[in-house]
Amino acid sequence: MVRVGIVGATGYAGAELVRILSGHPKAKITVITSRQYAGTRFDRVFPSMAGHVDLVCEELSLEQLYKKADLFFLSLPHKIPMEIAPVLINKGKKVIDLSADFRFKSHKAYKDCYQEHTAKDLLKKAVYGLCEIYSDKIKNSDLIGNPGCYPTSTLLPLIPLLKAGLIDGKTIITDSKSGVSGAGRSLALSSHFCEANESFKAYKVAVHRHNPEINEILSIETGKNIKITFVPHLVPMTRGMLTTSYAQLKKNVSDKDINECLKSFYSGRPFIRLLYDQNRLPDTMHVRGTNYCDIGFVIDKQTNRIILISAIDNLVKGASGQAVQNMNIMLGFDETTGLMAVPYPL
Repeated sequence: MVRVGIVGATGYAGAELVRILSGHPKAKITVITSRQYAGTRFDRVFPSMAGHVDLVCEELSLEQLYKKADLFFLSLPHKIPMEIAPVLINKGKKVIDLSADFRFKSHKAYKDCYQEHTAKDLLKKAVYGLCEIYSDKIKNSDLIGNPGCYPTSTLLPLIPLLKAGLIDGKTIITDSKSGVSGAGRSLALSSHFCEANESFKAYKVAVHRHNPEINEILSIETGKNIKITFVPHLVPMTRGMLTTSYAQLKKNVSDKDINECLKSFYSGRPFIRLLYDQNRLPDTMHVRGTNYCDIGFVIDKQTNRIILISAIDNLVKGASGQAVQNMNIMLGFDETTGLMAVPYPL
């Protein structure tokens, strides 16, 4: 039984970690922290957890924290994890960071998107935690940069096709739609009910921080300088993410070629569900509360362009579920352990 700590347990991603890990058969939550709710029982903050988690939220104290768990999830705003992770790593702990602080290999790319990095020596040590792509590296890592939700839903469908040379990397345009929980639990005018309800809008067009994250991984995987056009949208639902990518196919690429490429690449990967043979397309309702990524596609014969669609739960596969999947791989557990929740039919 591994002892786990969740630093920043009362944000949406942190609370989702608590929910998932409270039912994990090989993990025990031994410490949770919250600046805002220090001294309050977790089930008082989230009453749905009554009877499941009665731990009291603690103030963050690194002098005491590292003694209380073997593996730590950092579910905190950017900049704070880069101050905490080095201390925990030096104490021999494993760290999975849900912020962007350890997602980039390039210090300049991180700095351009966020701020100066105070632990940039750890960027080379950190492994990008896209489980279906980097599981071999994750197995041997002590520090994981858990991917963002937009990159997860974008990269998983694109990487196999780019690596196989079936699509033109210079022609990729991606639009992605996220539920409001992606904005986090902190108060913000844009996520107020009256602002988000009955509204569907694009935001941070061509300047979203996840775009460089996507570009870096696609470039690493293909050995080419890939830069996609990425447009995020906010939709008036609590959770879920639907991502649609458009790209020009190479000559003479058929539906069968695309389907066989995806099936071969993701063979044996339990959280990737390919829908082409089922003659349906992804729907956020069918992945809600799960760690699945559903992938489907249509080829537009008139333009020789592929329309590639994926659906994930932005708080699970897009954040906390993938973080637990990373933990499972790091510790040698079956990667599905604690994550096989049955999807809601409605």
